[in-house]
Amino acid sequence: MAVLTLLWGSGFLWIKLALSGGLAPLHLTIIRCALGAAVLLVLARAAGQRMPRGRRIWGRLAVAAFFCNALPFFLFSLGEQTVDSGVAGVLNATTPLWSLAIGLMLRTERRLGPLRLTGLLLGFAGTLLIFAPWQRTGLASWGALALLAAAASYAVAFAYMARHLIARDSAPLALSAAQLLTATGLTTLALPAAPAGTSSPTLTGIVAVVILGTLGTGVTFHLNSRLIADEGPTAAATVGYLLPVVSVALGALVLGEEIGTRVVVGMAVVLAGVGLTRSENRSENRSENESENRSEKGWRGWG
Repeated sequence: MAVLTLLWGSGFLWIKLALSGGLAPLHLTIIRCALGAAVLLVLARAAGQRMPRGRRIWGRLAVAAFFCNALPFFLFSLGEQTVDSGVAGVLNATTPLWSLAIGLMLRTERRLGPLRLTGLLLGFAGTLLIFAPWQRTGLASWGALALLAAAASYAVAFAYMARHLIARDSAPLALSAAQLLTATGLTTLALPAAPAGTSSPTLTGIVAVVILGTLGTGVTFHLNSRLIADEGPTAAATVGYLLPVVSVALGALVLGEEIGTRVVVGMAVVLAGVGLTRSENRSENRSENESENRSEKGWRGWG
């Protein structure tokens, strides 16, 4: 969990270093997807997993690749051109809030209890506090909006993947490698629309994008899958609470980014809101399981 948190949370730092090292957002996105796919292909081959087959599954992978990889990766790179890496990590933590909001709109969420409603309102209030549109020093810029859109894109992707991809294939590494390969192809198609580069990438930029692609994209997926398998989804979800802390700390220590009191308080409010939405969800699941157990015992008694 510690290694996963460090690698995943440091991704925002590597994006910032790659951008300052001369890489354009689109080029950074393509290289990141390609390197992540290469790592997962090697891991899939070592595990004896084969690539998926059939037009239907590849069509679903194209949708997932767009919303889970191509679009958010590009938006994070675009946003970090004007926004600090620490703040990017904080805004990424709003993904569970967007997931809940999307679930309510699509009516896949059964009900919204008082704790989850409070958490949802609290989370978006924390986001508003971070943006501070009422101040000239606030973050209400196109870059911050791009970061927030990236978090929302993740939420759309997770909802789609849960319905159409998860548990439909017995080769998760190969499936994810195929998804990143598809994302590489989608972003490459956008190259003709990219502006011409004005300078060559520096050594720092090249090293940053290599680390981001191999460790921050490919290896993190593998570690996250292992964590879910070994410790369960609750332990894996805990990593999401730690990512903003890592991104803020690394941004301050390595890049000298100044995180004001308002942003720190906003981050705490966002994480508290996310925690409330998840806590009631877990309690509902426990209640359902207890109810099912009582029903089973009752039927056994009658038998």
